[in-house]
Amino acid sequence: MVKVRVYEWIVCTVIVALHGLQAKGQASTYAQPYRPQVHFSPRLNWTNDPNGLVYFRGEYHLFFQYNPFGDQWGHMSWGHAVSRDLLHWHELPVAIPEKDGTMIFTGSVVVDRANSSGFCTTAKECLVAVYTGDANTPQGHRETQNLAYSLDNGRTWTKYEKNPVLDLHLSDFRDPGVFWDDAAHHWIMAVSLPKEHKVQLYSSTNLKDWTQLSDFGPAGDVAGVWECPNLLRIPSENGKESLWVLKIGLNPGAPQGGSGEQYFFGSFDGKNFIASTEPGAHGWTNYGKDDYCAISYNGLPQGERPVLIGWMSNWQYAAKLPTAPWRGQMSLPRRLSFVKDSGGVALKQEPVIAPLRGTTLRLDELLMSKDVGGSQIGTPYELHLNFGRPAQQVFGVRLYSDKQHWTDIGFDTGKKQFYIDRTQSGQIIDKAFPVRTVAPILTSRPYALMLIVDRSSVEAFAQDGTIAMTDLIYSTSPASSIQVFPVGIDAATLVGQAWELKSIWKR
Repeated sequence: MVKVRVYEWIVCTVIVALHGLQAKGQASTYAQPYRPQVHFSPRLNWTNDPNGLVYFRGEYHLFFQYNPFGDQWGHMSWGHAVSRDLLHWHELPVAIPEKDGTMIFTGSVVVDRANSSGFCTTAKECLVAVYTGDANTPQGHRETQNLAYSLDNGRTWTKYEKNPVLDLHLSDFRDPGVFWDDAAHHWIMAVSLPKEHKVQLYSSTNLKDWTQLSDFGPAGDVAGVWECPNLLRIPSENGKESLWVLKIGLNPGAPQGGSGEQYFFGSFDGKNFIASTEPGAHGWTNYGKDDYCAISYNGLPQGERPVLIGWMSNWQYAAKLPTAPWRGQMSLPRRLSFVKDSGGVALKQEPVIAPLRGTTLRLDELLMSKDVGGSQIGTPYELHLNFGRPAQQVFGVRLYSDKQHWTDIGFDTGKKQFYIDRTQSGQIIDKAFPVRTVAPILTSRPYALMLIVDRSSVEAFAQDGTIAMTDLIYSTSPASSIQVFPVGIDAATLVGQAWELKSIWKR
């Protein structure tokens, strides 16, 4: 049996190496028709949830659910990429591979600065991964929490010989979100009991021995299983105060259909998370179809706002995306804060994009053309618009890829909604794909809109970032003609800016 397993592991290693060589040749240009130019995607093969987001020694690490052997879900391992600016990514070899039938599901990476784990034998500090191991055992299907550590800045990983470190003997028990609690001087883990709609909180002084603190839930939306919990502290927009927020993935059953993520503002006393009843305290991190299992960075420099990255897809049709040789991509990183106003409390998200801005575009030429084929701009690009207080009830922008295909992004003040309508956008890959995604708006907040348009997506941030909406778009052209609607809207009240965006793959 040992010889067979060794042989299987050698074969797997060779296959991974061959895939790496293939990637360097086949996908090195990152120029395929739907290849995102400002969003991370792997060179090839399947990806879903981001994992282990951590900043360490000048690098932002992005680990991600990855299949080294194909473009469908399976053989879950941790892929790996690093960046100095959260935008330009360098993909590295698989970090933590599936082995002996145990897949490596979603989890966290922490910086063990004081060597509480005892793993950092050759350094004062090291990286420790806390992940869910998913396996079929003689006792049935099991999900357990496990450790691995790296002594070389995340390049190679060693699994803890006494794994698992947390085992409830359950088939569904996953996605540990771990961070260091400065006030209590110990580690905190938020981990999901998916079918019970609960998030369990645990504490540990060494990452190996865990004590249960409390349960949160059921609460909010329970139409699907709960996954990918993330408990974090978020500063106010002015930085003078902070609030705790617990983010939880829901699949299926999100308001827009399929998978989505809800959040709860509240308080955390080191043991219990208590959800707030303040207006706006329960909402959705993203009101589009395509942002799931977003998690935040550990180890950020002092004073840097929390950063969130999500998987840009939906389990309803993730296996059908018309892309090759890869399938799956990540959202833009977003810096988080919260606002409090007459409408209550709201999560605010600001995408990291400014370093990619290139040529500034003239709005009068870009927006006011009556010819669908005129004044085109190639993707990717960024567009900011503030509509003021127009007399019209419905207003926004239409992105044409040709005369028969377009995407509408707008406000409907009568229905009190912000929306993206992709029913006429282009390729229809599934019956759940051609939809109009909506989010509630407050008339007290500005009708402001920020759009990031890439080759296969639109990310919208409305009402000063208090609404985020991400939708995949498989249009017929890599360029857009942009028109403001309705015809006759008061252009004098319309202000904004626009930029071409530089590709992250062109060095």
